[in-house]
Amino acid sequence: MKKKVLASSFALVLILSSATAYAHPGRTDSNGGHYCRTNCAKWGLQDGEYHYHNGGGSSSRSSSSSSSSKSTPKKSAAKPKAAKPAYKESGLRVYVNGNKLSFSSEPLIYQNTNLVPLREIAEGLGATLNYDNNSGTIGVTKGNSKMTLTIGSKIVFYNGSSETVSAAPKVIKGVTYVPAQVFARGLGAGIELDSINNSLKITY
Repeated sequence: MKKKVLASSFALVLILSSATAYAHPGRTDSNGGHYCRTNCAKWGLQDGEYHYHNGGGSSSRSSSSSSSSKSTPKKSAAKPKAAKPAYKESGLRVYVNGNKLSFSSEPLIYQNTNLVPLREIAEGLGATLNYDNNSGTIGVTKGNSKMTLTIGSKIVFYNGSSETVSAAPKVIKGVTYVPAQVFARGLGAGIELDSINNSLKITY
């Protein structure tokens, strides 16, 4: 008989100890829980902690901490590296009939082709320009020579005959550039490129 009483008492202690956090007296809300306001430490809770009765669920404090522990910071996407321009300043010196031309914008090198500012090379050669902004067409005349170029196109017309050249005219930072040798040859001028001295001599 004593053994049965001891066993029953031990079982009752286990039940009470496991239910202390969830089964203490108090009114519950529509969700089955409430905020602890009195004797919270007695029930293993903190003052103001939301909890459920009779094992209905875990407190908001524990659920929030578990959700935060599961969240992992997102890795920021690596920013793409800006592509380097395919052109660079060439330092090319251009001479027309022995006189060095002065450029307000530096000559460039692009795909092994020397590019020079359109208006200044045209003025240096005494040519007349007709530039159509809408179509990007450049008409150039000097004496009996007539040449037509188009921005972005490698096809050049010399006195009506088309030819495909190595590089197309292009607009770079607001300046129109043309292939130096192509431009001079299209106007019937002689050209001599001195790679050692990085110079281009144009004669007509």
